[in-house]
Amino acid sequence: MAKKPETTPDRDTERFHEDRAAITVRGADKPDIDLGVSVIRDTVQTLKPKPGVYRMLDARGDVLYVGKARALKNRVANYTQVERLSNRLRRMVSQTRSMTIITTNSEAEALLLEAQLIKRFRPPYNVLLRDDKSFPFILLRADHAFPRISKHRGARKAKGNYYGPFASAGSVNTTINALQKLFLLRSCNDGFMARRDRPCLLYQIRRCSAPCVDRISEADYGDLVRQAKDFLGGKSGAVQREIEAQMHKAAEDLDFERAAMMRDRLRAATFIQGSQAINAEGVGNADVFAMATKGGQVAVQAFFIRGGQNWGHRAFFPSHTEGLSEEEVLTAFLAQFYEEVPPARLILVDRELPEADLLAEALAEGAGGKVEVSVPQRGDRRRLMEQAQRNATEALDRRMAESGTKAKVMRELAEFLELAEVPQRIEVYDNSHIQGTNALGAMIVAGPEGFVKAQYRKWNIKTAQTNDDFGMMREVMTRRFGKVQEEDPDRDGGMWPDLVLIDGGKGQMSAVKEALSELGIEDVPLIAIAKGPHHGREGREVFHFPDGREKMLPVNSPVLFQLQVMRDEVHRYAIGAHRAKRSRAITASPLDEIPGIGPARKRALLLHFGTAGKVRAASLDDLQRAPGVSAAVAQTIYDFYHPNG
Repeated sequence: MAKKPETTPDRDTERFHEDRAAITVRGADKPDIDLGVSVIRDTVQTLKPKPGVYRMLDARGDVLYVGKARALKNRVANYTQVERLSNRLRRMVSQTRSMTIITTNSEAEALLLEAQLIKRFRPPYNVLLRDDKSFPFILLRADHAFPRISKHRGARKAKGNYYGPFASAGSVNTTINALQKLFLLRSCNDGFMARRDRPCLLYQIRRCSAPCVDRISEADYGDLVRQAKDFLGGKSGAVQREIEAQMHKAAEDLDFERAAMMRDRLRAATFIQGSQAINAEGVGNADVFAMATKGGQVAVQAFFIRGGQNWGHRAFFPSHTEGLSEEEVLTAFLAQFYEEVPPARLILVDRELPEADLLAEALAEGAGGKVEVSVPQRGDRRRLMEQAQRNATEALDRRMAESGTKAKVMRELAEFLELAEVPQRIEVYDNSHIQGTNALGAMIVAGPEGFVKAQYRKWNIKTAQTNDDFGMMREVMTRRFGKVQEEDPDRDGGMWPDLVLIDGGKGQMSAVKEALSELGIEDVPLIAIAKGPHHGREGREVFHFPDGREKMLPVNSPVLFQLQVMRDEVHRYAIGAHRAKRSRAITASPLDEIPGIGPARKRALLLHFGTAGKVRAASLDDLQRAPGVSAAVAQTIYDFYHPNG
């Protein structure tokens, strides 16, 4: 039997001893259950009753299944007792042609490694969490005299305070938007702040205290930062009382402008708490999970509670769950879920899990202390769990009802583009010009019921170089969002998009991000659509995300078709508007610029004189003799061409 070391990421090599404990046994290629059992028996002979992880591989070396065990020898031996296996496991054994064994120090480490390998290999016989999106956090930077508040994804390397996870980008964007009203913290980047010589629009609409131009002292800004940390840390009541006291004092001092500002901040605090659709008072910090099953499908509803506040919720739909108990599915789901997300100290579930203690032990390291996994029985926790159960059932019902419909395509679109919810307003942008001439930008709007043609818009390019696609896109975005920011700063007028699609690639994405960043807007979801290197007939579009990631969809994907339809519609509208503009330019006449000369008089003048040049050269007497031209109109035409008399 050959021993074959196998490597995994460096951070886990020492932890899981993979360099000295991997064993692979090879078999023949032809599928056969007897051969599969024989391969497993040969492997069992090499094993000891130690904790670890095993992988079953098919004839091509692809991973069929990843499992963990307290005692590898005993657990793997169970697969040789074919009569006790379910049909699902029999199929798996019949395809098994080799195995890889990795020992660990404990069963808890085996559980962590199992989740890591499932996430990496996506085996067909494991329960899979079909969600590869990272969870967003709120970051309050600590590397500047005037800390910035922003959304953060990925590795937490920047110096500062992180608050999260939030269930979705939508929930964190809503929270940041409200926190800007409440604490007036800046959201612009350091470079933008350093270049300012006057406050931006966010200061005018009372969403920033304008530290960039010294409208607030460092000490006073520090007080706002302290209040924000207290609020996000669960001390919202104390912060509200402090703001209320400041409002009353300002009123007593007859400083009504400051009192009004404190009143608005108090309203923002009330809004944040009122927007918590889930009552989590008294729960503190907890992650809540409830499961619903129906017709062979599974939904897991997750609530994220921090400081007694609901930081969002999301429904998950694990796959490959057939033949497993609900407890096994939920345990596997949680292990994979916390592979990327730092766990709360308290994890509430809606049913007893046989391996709850093992799961808590495995998650303790990521949580930085002891983790409790429990089933709430009474009080606030029980009421919260009942609400999570209702949400899980409703989410599963919606998913089953949407199957095969347009709503399903839009839901899958939202999942692919990593949106919090199905977008209700999608704006798609494109530019059109011919070698820089007659340049314009175009926007179409799509909603759940199709295109909203009454809200299509176009812009004549004014300031950008007309052969600079990036500059044109910056101008369009600045004009579009600058206007809506002035007209609808609270975003309750239905004119703010839930998604912006840009026809273009990385360059267009950078231009749009820069334009919106200068306006202080960083919470509008952006996606750029560019044709891939082999687009041709295949339609292999590449989708560029703001953080630099790229994704593609299968050629036959309904989501791809839907996005192509929207992209093609903005092409049609932009090209049509450009052709109309070009046509007007071609047929334009110098007579069009003369005030008071309509189409009828223009035709009469051209018929009489023959060309616009001859009209320009005509004397006042000649103009007066033209049919349909009065003395006053003749004088107007003459004065237009001869301003000096």
